[in-house]
Amino acid sequence: MSPAAVFGIQLALGYVPWLLLFGAYALPRLRLMDKAEAQRAIATLHSFRFFGLVFIVPGVVGQHLPEGFATSAAYGDFATGVLAMLALMTFQLRPLFWLFVVAFNIVGTADLFINYYNGTRFGLPEAAGELAATYWIPILFVPALMITHVIAFYLMLRTRPETDRVLAGGARS
Repeated sequence: MSPAAVFGIQLALGYVPWLLLFGAYALPRLRLMDKAEAQRAIATLHSFRFFGLVFIVPGVVGQHLPEGFATSAAYGDFATGVLAMLALMTFQLRPLFWLFVVAFNIVGTADLFINYYNGTRFGLPEAAGELAATYWIPILFVPALMITHVIAFYLMLRTRPETDRVLAGGARS
């Protein structure tokens, strides 16, 4: 089996355990939480995206990692991580908190779609070995990021039934 086929299979299958985990455990809990607290939990996960800068560190990734993918992925992740951190730091200032929550989710989702596009455009599946020590990021971490962006938008846009509010202790955002 070619490295590109292995990478594609692993990339797709990376979503399965995360969807099962989030469906069974995280989403039911997040739905019951205060909206701001739920977004705070999601922002905490995304605050680690500063780590994406590793895609441009020589010696950690291979010399032939497609630059068009690496640079975009690195800085998109970095920007998303900083915005998520700003959301966390402004939690007590709700208007700013919500601004940063919306911002990190829009920037982060766009970043992931751009990375999928650039990965395909610049031949990442064929050069997957050039990810070297970062190979696990698109396989294990990116699916969790994409799923939590979808959940974040879902939670922002949904209205909570009164029974959910009562079960969550009546908390309001």
